[in-house]
Amino acid sequence: MQLNTQRLILRPIEAKDKQAILDYRSDAEANKYQGWIPKSLDDVETFLGKLATEFNVPDTWFQLAVVDKNTNKLIGDIGIHFIDEHQVELGYTIAKQYWGLGFATEAAKAIIEYLFCELKKHRITASVDKENIASFAVLEKLGFRKEAHFKESLLINGQWVDDVIYALLAKEWKVNA
Repeated sequence: MQLNTQRLILRPIEAKDKQAILDYRSDAEANKYQGWIPKSLDDVETFLGKLATEFNVPDTWFQLAVVDKNTNKLIGDIGIHFIDEHQVELGYTIAKQYWGLGFATEAAKAIIEYLFCELKKHRITASVDKENIASFAVLEKLGFRKEAHFKESLLINGQWVDDVIYALLAKEWKVNA
């Protein structure tokens, strides 16, 4: 499974991506809202070993690499949690040096379009730390709405944080796309 946008290639993460993943995911400041910050290539290998190898399998996570077409460089990833046959959760990470350039929005838009229009998913959600204002902006730009705010419901990097849930229905995407 591969998707192409104007500036990006979205493809399954591969073993050859380990060093690039470590490079951007190990930046604690850039990934302060993430539950996983690797410290070594072994950590990345362990993470990759836990991922589904087949796309669209209920109750699994599948990770896509976000690759810049111009440089062929891995600049981030999108995690897709196939909750069940009809619902999906998205999460994305973009390397700090690529923030503010619209890459997260462009990548998420492509995968949302695929999930709704090709796979006929009904609902997509995203779980966001209450401090992650940039991620709120990406989701709202894509038509997501805030559905819930759970107080201190997730333990991330040793701290209890609030979890804000955003969601989008397929019928809403068709109107906004």
